Amino acid sequence: MDNGIPIRSLSRGIAVLQAINRDGSATLTDIAKTCRLPFPTVSRLVQSLLHEGLIEREPNRRHYRPTALVQTLAHGFQGDARLVKAARPHIVELTRMVGWPITLSTHVGHSMVIRDSTHALSALTFNEYFPGYASPLLETASGLIFLASIDDAKRAALVASLRVLENSEWAHAVGQIEDDGFIAQVRRQGYTTRSFNRFTRNPGKTSSLAAAVFEGEQPAGAISLAFFASAMKMEDAVERFAELVLTCAAAISAELSTGRPAAPSGETAPARA
Repeated sequence: MDNGIPIRSLSRGIAVLQAINRDGSATLTDIAKTCRLPFPTVSRLVQSLLHEGLIEREPNRRHYRPTALVQTLAHGFQGDARLVKAARPHIVELTRMVGWPITLSTHVGHSMVIRDSTHALSALTFNEYFPGYASPLLETASGLIFLASIDDAKRAALVASLRVLENSEWAHAVGQIEDDGFIAQVRRQGYTTRSFNRFTRNPGKTSSLAAAVFEGEQPAGAISLAFFASAMKMEDAVERFAELVLTCAAAISAELSTGRPAAPSGETAPARA
């Protein structure tokens, strides 16, 4: 790493491992498409991961899957237990109110990683999502609101590292994040949106609206509400759900910042003596 710029081959290797881990099993073609990398590059990276024992080829077919060794990458990680504990009652209550699933995510590298969700509590979902599911930072509403919420220096460093990956499809999103006017607007409204989410188990079938969760002045993650893209237009979703999502995020933030439980969204906080 030189002057804060990451080693591109390492970044690509991590992206390949994440793609395999996210899908559970994938072919070289699947991985190349997901990571938007040349097939020969993916082939070399997969061979390296095979050599390190982090993935294995499935018997009788050309699919690759993670091995138990990937669990060693999480050793030493303290997790987000406090964040999940604070958020859980609030996202459950919000799902009860609106019907749609809510996801709690945090930033890791170039991804937003699910820490908790209410997909299992909602009939309005295509799939259930478990902690550890990762999506590219620039491809999610939660990623965009997180980027808009961090300070300028951290955001500039993240954008610089994303540029090294040379993904032409991120050019528009990178341009937005570098636009001071866009950042100011997002901070004023407090939420971001993303239509026809691509990095889900059903690409293009859902859209999302997200708000940041703070601990003190620092963003700790984001919550997002996902809805069927065919069910309503984004402007209608914003009108119906934006304030509810913002209220939920604010309640979680208050609990994280004060250490005192806040009433779930839609309830009145008990009077204090």
